[in-house]
Amino acid sequence: MSNEELAYDFSPGIKVYKDGRVERLQGTDIVPPSTDPKTGVQSKDVVISQEPAVPARLYIPKSTTTSSPQTKLPLLIYFHGGGFCIESSSSPTYHNYLNALVSDSEANVVAVSVDYRLAPENPLPAAYEDSWAALKWVASHSDGNSSEDWLNSFADFQRVFFSGDSAGGNLAHNMALKVGCEGLAGVNLIGIVLVHPYFWGTEPVGEELTAPAAAREIVSALWRFTYPSTSGSDDPFFNPGKDSKLGELGCVKVLVFVAEKDILKDRGLYYSEILKKSGWKGVVELIEAMGEGHVFHLEDPTCDNAVAMEKKIVAFLN
Repeated sequence: MSNEELAYDFSPGIKVYKDGRVERLQGTDIVPPSTDPKTGVQSKDVVISQEPAVPARLYIPKSTTTSSPQTKLPLLIYFHGGGFCIESSSSPTYHNYLNALVSDSEANVVAVSVDYRLAPENPLPAAYEDSWAALKWVASHSDGNSSEDWLNSFADFQRVFFSGDSAGGNLAHNMALKVGCEGLAGVNLIGIVLVHPYFWGTEPVGEELTAPAAAREIVSALWRFTYPSTSGSDDPFFNPGKDSKLGELGCVKVLVFVAEKDILKDRGLYYSEILKKSGWKGVVELIEAMGEGHVFHLEDPTCDNAVAMEKKIVAFLN
């Protein structure tokens, strides 16, 4: 067997060879935390747990160093995308995105960008376990005297939000559901923002039937690749419509973004509809960006639709 024989090919994201070698084609660049010269946003990396290794990157806006007396700010916990198998909280894409969001003078939030172990080396549910561990670590600061001073000093634990894009949107939803079912001591989760969330299901919804079969197959194949022990595309982690606990979602408002040219668009629409019918008592709002594809806002953060998205998220956080 040549060592160039492929076992899995999810280009342009990741390839896995039959000899076990994993080649990530994107999402491997990293940038250090910093004080951003343009915006004054400060960031730093923290270690949430050693075993397994779960890091996170924290962000505080310039206002924390200039305003006094210190008012506590809403806390945004962010889960990055990348199909559960690429990207990190220290990638330029997410570092720049969080910098921009935190620096928005209307937002004025403290942010925690969660890292989690990636598949296939660490198959799901590792990312769910790490994300929950990160949330418990964050919550341990709600009394104002845990290990991380920025959270102790600046975060308002009565105004907490989760957000994420793609696989990170899946994580944000599932973590909010866990909060609703199990509670998270000291934390009041107000809302979640799901950007082009990575959901699916065995039965096509909306216009999915008209999408190319190969594209549909990639969505479900990637899920099986990252979660080999899954029950399939109707796993409640992947298809919230199959989750009997959906009505227990642990927040009062949800903002869902979809993009017209994204194969996941109809899943976002479907999620919004089933959430309304689930017995959940909150309010869900859905916004569609016309003419755009999956996570367009990360690729072109200054385009009109990306700017409009940021404005909407900022208003939601306040």
